[in-house]
Formats: sequence, structure tokens, C-alpha cells
Amino acid sequence: MPVREGPVGDGDFELERPASMRRGSDPSAEVPTGATAPDATAEAAHETSAAADVAAAAGPASVDAEVAPMSPVPGVSREVASAGVADASAGAGDASVDAAHAPAAAVPGTPVDVSGGVPVDRPKPLHDPDPYSTPPYGQPGPWAPAPPVQLPATPPAHGTPSPAPPAAVQAPVAPSGHPVHGAPGPTPGEPTPVVPSPAAPPASPWQNYDPWAATAAPLHQTGAAVASREQRRKRGIRVLVLGAVVLALVSGGIGGAVGVYLERTGGVTDVELPQAGQESKERAADSVAGIAARALPSVVTLHVKGSAGEGTGTGFVLDGLGHILTNNHVVEPAGSSGEISVTFSGGETAKATVVGHDSGYDLAVVKVSGVGGLKPMPLGNSDNVQVGDPVVAIGAPFDLANTVTSGIISAKERPITAGGEKGDGSDVSYVDALQTDAPINPGNSGGPLLDSKARVVGINSAIRSADSSSDQSHQAGSIGLGFAIPVNQAKRVAEELINTGRATHPVIGVTLDMNYTGDGARVGAKSNDGGSPLTRGGPGDRAGIRAGDVITEVDGQRIHSGEELIVKIRAHRPGDRLALTVERDGKEKAITLVLGSASGD
Repeated sequence: MPVREGPVGDGDFELERPASMRRGSDPSAEVPTGATAPDATAEAAHETSAAADVAAAAGPASVDAEVAPMSPVPGVSREVASAGVADASAGAGDASVDAAHAPAAAVPGTPVDVSGGVPVDRPKPLHDPDPYSTPPYGQPGPWAPAPPVQLPATPPAHGTPSPAPPAAVQAPVAPSGHPVHGAPGPTPGEPTPVVPSPAAPPASPWQNYDPWAATAAPLHQTGAAVASREQRRKRGIRVLVLGAVVLALVSGGIGGAVGVYLERTGGVTDVELPQAGQESKERAADSVAGIAARALPSVVTLHVKGSAGEGTGTGFVLDGLGHILTNNHVVEPAGSSGEISVTFSGGETAKATVVGHDSGYDLAVVKVSGVGGLKPMPLGNSDNVQVGDPVVAIGAPFDLANTVTSGIISAKERPITAGGEKGDGSDVSYVDALQTDAPINPGNSGGPLLDSKARVVGINSAIRSADSSSDQSHQAGSIGLGFAIPVNQAKRVAEELINTGRATHPVIGVTLDMNYTGDGARVGAKSNDGGSPLTRGGPGDRAGIRAGDVITEVDGQRIHSGEELIVKIRAHRPGDRLALTVERDGKEKAITLVLGSASGD
């Protein structure tokens, strides 16, 4: 049978569909070009020779020598095919069988031409026919999902030779292309020789593609490894963190820009200033606010009017009976017929009368009647006060009631004298005072000086100012030099004024020379009326003091003037024992005496 020979190994090839063989046609008709390969021709010649031998042994039946060879069937050996032909011939008997009309043995999977019964050499499809005629590369059919994309196989590197196919044994073939009769065939039991074929063309990368085949691993296009679930989770976390950081930076930038714009332009709405919320009004007990809160209900403001003038001062409540302590120079303008009005911290007012006063101590006590709910001011101990202790002053400077100032104790036992406007010395006050830098101004007189426990340690009485003008319209203000009567002295005097209406003064019974300019206090040569400077039988006379003696120390403290000696004496009570140092004729002599008492008139 003529076979069309084509080029071998020079590219891809594809088997053509064989032409249909009609019944009764010439069996020697030429096989369509490309129907069989050289290896198929050799195999067909061998099978034809075997069939002829079988037919001759069967009997008179003649068999055409040129029987159409069977198409090679994948998976079926030549022995099986030959046996099938022999069995078919034997079963026919003496009948003549036209080789042209004898169909090939049916082999599963081998297509047969329905017109001539000739097997057709056709490649087996890789999958069952599609009843819906869905094209492999078109849109998926109603029953098949979209095929996954599969990458082509990696071709060998350039210059790398492909492995040569194994050598095969080829049956002898006549020049006309027919197999040689009588050529030895394969021995039974021996492996069937392989007919050599031309070099196989390079496999097409799409030749074995099956879109419906199950894939062992997920398909991808990049060739990179598929990330695990943990890797995807970590990648997602990193993306979220990075996004959060970027969002924070962008938000901060936008917020800062908006803030700068609003700060410079004042915003786009009405200005609303920030303010602290409501807080507790409680304060520490030893703070200025805590001291003031406890002391203010006991502080009063006094307004005095009389024939001698009018003025404003401060006082504080001593007891529940209505007694109020203040300075003598506060109530002095009222005289015996003046009017005194007391205003409490809550605004209530009441009339007051003078119980007693003493110009030597600059203290006075007034009393209000018909007033309930009074809160007495607790009294402290001025001997416990030390320099540097914090103090609070309360008063009505320049008629500004309930004014609170604070400072410290600047000094103790500061001898001061105040008053003396009369010129005879009867209105001079001698005070062994506490000095403070708490601001004290006119109107603070008679007000309390409080320690850190809101207890009275002094009564504000005098200030030292740069302007000594007595004109009310040009009153001098505080320069940080304020003086208060120690509460120990004020307590004794107040008790005497409440109980007897007058106060007693401690005395030594001598007349001092107030014009002496030397150091110390000198006893005068005679009294004011020209008599002896010593009171007969008085404390000084009994202690042995003589006219002309100079007293230089009191209880071991140095004194420098007569006023200072009086201040030191009045800081004691009548009956107290006092130690003096006296200088006489250039010699010092220690003297001890007991203080006497004198009326405050």
C-alpha cells in the first residue's frame, strides 16, 4: 500500500482523518496521505503475511493476499490481532472470503468506518466527547467550570540536546512499500520488535492540556511560593499596623494645621474660653484660706462718731456675752457721748457701748446687746511665737471690711510708743510689741493677728510708715512694718477692763529723766512736782535705788532708754519679781524688786 512519506523531525505534525473506505472498492487503493507512518506499514505487512498463512491452512477458501491491514490499536498486541483474524477465517469454512469485504477484528477503542468497515487510524481523545460542543478555549459549558490557567512546560535551555528516542527494529519492506513475503516474523514468546519511526517532533506544550484534569497543586502565574495561612495573617497584621501609623501621622498633621489655623484666626465660631470645673471649697486648716474661713465670723468692723471726730477700726469677739476687744485709739473719738456701730462679717449691725479702756496699753473693750449666735475668737499664747512663724492679719483697712493679709513674725519684744498727741504723755502707749510684715493699714487697728491654728497671738495696733502726716486724706500706707500688742498682755488688760472697768499698771515707784540721752534709763534728780524721785515705801525705795542711778538691764536684757524701761516693766503683771542692773558711780550693782500696781487713770 503506498504511503505518503513526509519530512521527519522538522516540526509539529498532526494525523489527518483517513478517507472513508466504501464497500466493494479497490482494496489496493492508495491510503490517504498522512494516514499511516512507516512503522504502521511494516506492522501491516507483517500482519497480512500472517493472515495469508492462516487462510492457506484452513482449506480451499482463498484469501486475497492484499487484505487491508488492521490499524494498530494502543494496548493490543500483534498476536491478539492475528489470532482474531485466524479464528474468523476458520469459522468461515470453504466459503471464499473477499479480503476487501472482511472487516477488521473489533478492538475496543478502535474507530471503524461505517461505510466499508475499515478501521480508521485515529488518536484516542483525552476525555469523553462534550455533548454540548463546548470549545476547550471558549466560554465554559453549562456543566463545566472555567478551566484554570496552566503554564506550559519549561523548555530545555538553549543549546541543550534533547534525548534521542530508543532504536527500534523495522520489518523488511519492499521498494513499493509492501511488506516482503516470507520475511521472518517475531518468534512467539519473544518481545515484539519495535518498528523504527522518524525522530519525534518536539512535543507541543498544549498537546496534553486537559482543562478538566484535577490539579495536584494550586496554579499560579508568577511561580512564587504560595503563602501559608500564618504568613498571610502576619502580612495582614503588618499592613494594618502600617495603615494605622500612616493614618495617625496624617491625622496629626491635619489636626496640627487646623489647630494653628484656629489659634491664629480665632476659629470660625464665637470664642469660648476654657474654664476649670466646679471644685471643692474646702481648704487645709493651716492654709491662709483655712485660717480666714474660721476667723472671719468672729471679726467685726467698728464705726465711731463723736464730738472729737470719727474713725473706723476693727475688733473681735471675746465671749458669748457680747464683749469685743479693740484699740483705745479706735473708740477714743466717741468720748462719753459718741456713737459706736458694730458690723459683723455677715453684714449684721448692732450698737455698742464702751466697757473700759486704757491708753497706756492702747486697749479697750466694748459690748453689744441683744445679739445671739456670737462666735468667740480663740486666744493663743504670745510667748510661744517665734520669729519667722506665719501669721494672718484681718481688718478693715480704709473701711474695706473683712480684708485678709498674711506674713510672718519679723521680731519679738520690739519696744514701741504710740499716741502722745496731747503733749503731756498721758495718752502715750508703751508696748512690748510683736513685729510683722503682714500688710497693716489704717483701719486694721484692733484687729486680730492669727497664728497657723487661727488663734489670736496679737492685736494689730501701730505701723511705721514713710509718711507721718496726720491728715486723714494723706494717710500713709504699710511698708511692711506693723506692730501688735502681745495677746498675753492684752488678755490681762481685757479681763481687768471687763471686771473692774479699769486696768492696773506694774510700777517700780521711781521718776525717770526722759531727757537723758545716754545708754540706759536714768533716775531723775527730783519728781515732777519737785519732790523726791522715789516713791516713799515703793518697790524702788525698798530695793535701794537712789537718785541718779542708771538702770542698764532688766532680767538680763540690755535697755537703751527710759521708754524701753517702761515697756519692759509693763510687759509684766503687778507683783512679778524683776531683776535690775544699776550703774552707780561707775560701778554696776544688781537689785531685785517686786513690781507694784498703779491705776490706769
